[in-house]
Amino acid sequence: MSPAKKADIKPLCHSVADCLEDYFATLNGHAPKDLYEMILEQVEPPLLRATLRYCDGNQSRASELLGLNRATLRKKLGLYKIDPTQSD
Repeated sequence: MSPAKKADIKPLCHSVADCLEDYFATLNGHAPKDLYEMILEQVEPPLLRATLRYCDGNQSRASELLGLNRATLRKKLGLYKIDPTQSD
């Protein structure tokens, strides 16, 4: 990656903060409910799918990268109805 491209990359936390600011701006003063759970439900599925794709569907390797026990990964895949053999 060129130095110019590296300089354009901002940390993930900045993107998350930007998205949350946009989300709060759309609430027009209304309070969100169960914000923590809502964020997890929005973030976990794409994280799991992307990690599985990166690991070519290898759940052991994906669980290692995620810092999860393999059984926990499988439980989350079931919770979100993610087929580990699909690369969507």
